[in-house]
Amino acid sequence: MIQIKSFTFNPFQENTYVAYDETGECLIVDPGCYDEKDNARLKSFIEEKGLKPVTLVNTHCHLDHLFGNKFVSDTYDIKPIMHKADLPLLEYAPLTAEQYDLHLEELPKVGRFIEEGEFLSFGNSSFEIIFTPGHAPGHICLVNQDENILLSADVLFHLSIGRTDLPLGDHATLLRSIKDKLLILNDEMIVYPGHGKETSIGFEKKNNPFIQ
Repeated sequence: MIQIKSFTFNPFQENTYVAYDETGECLIVDPGCYDEKDNARLKSFIEEKGLKPVTLVNTHCHLDHLFGNKFVSDTYDIKPIMHKADLPLLEYAPLTAEQYDLHLEELPKVGRFIEEGEFLSFGNSSFEIIFTPGHAPGHICLVNQDENILLSADVLFHLSIGRTDLPLGDHATLLRSIKDKLLILNDEMIVYPGHGKETSIGFEKKNNPFIQ
């Protein structure tokens, strides 16, 4: 059974997730840890639970989801994986950090690129990759249908949706991603977003003003 641990890190209040199961293997999704305090919180949890990180995945490459890439990559000897369409954002991230007057550690090289339909396995569990562009050109979500878990990152939020006024964002594309890829999922699907609190597909169908 998959367990989800969330942390809220960095000045953008980004949600970082650790997904793990009974084997102790885990995925680290969008490490936003910004400083030594954030790093220590993430590391302490992994050590306390006796977890073994096997994959570092970036759902997309906006700055707030990348801050901890180097720390996680160096600490656990795993390279980040991502969708190739987000390479422009990855390359632009250092300049974005300068514009916000924020520190960004030198980003590690990408381990490999991932595509829709692939499964990211850890222990006895896995997540399927769903391609959901709009907020970012290479944005992905992670879903486990059996356990009704959706890591939606910055596509779908509690009563909101991802921004599309950032470089390479597109509002119509985002709405298509939500309609065609996410709203078809079970109403009971628990949504773990990139910012803010958890929600569900059923709740958002009924209440989210951006997708009515």
